[in-house]
Amino acid sequence: MYGPASNRGVNQYRQSGALAEAQVADPHRLIQMLFEGALERIAVAKGAMQQGNVGLKGEKIGKAIDIVESLRAVLDHKHNPELSGNLDALYEYMSRRLLEANAQNDAAALDEVAKLLREIKGGWDEIPHDARQRRAS
Repeated sequence: MYGPASNRGVNQYRQSGALAEAQVADPHRLIQMLFEGALERIAVAKGAMQQGNVGLKGEKIGKAIDIVESLRAVLDHKHNPELSGNLDALYEYMSRRLLEANAQNDAAALDEVAKLLREIKGGWDEIPHDARQRRAS
């Protein structure tokens, strides 16, 4: 019913919606959006891997790595050095596993990283609103 041109339109709409949300989002929501973006790209990469679409797989894994590295770059090592150090090591591990997944067509590695990201995101999502407000001040 709809051709490839409609897919481009849908993608542009989704990107503009995410961009608009990012422009007004608080720092907590921006981190949530990074988690969501990484998980989405890993899911698309896994589908591309299963379909043998090497180009799309590599593109989406590369973007997922960029997001994981962005999460790593914004860690605050001053307020809780132990926690941020552990997250830093975990994000480094995830980036390495994503590279391995790409090189070895390893869907299990993608699943592993997605599971880790969902666990961290779940903890992030559970931060009470009042704690987020105190942190932002």
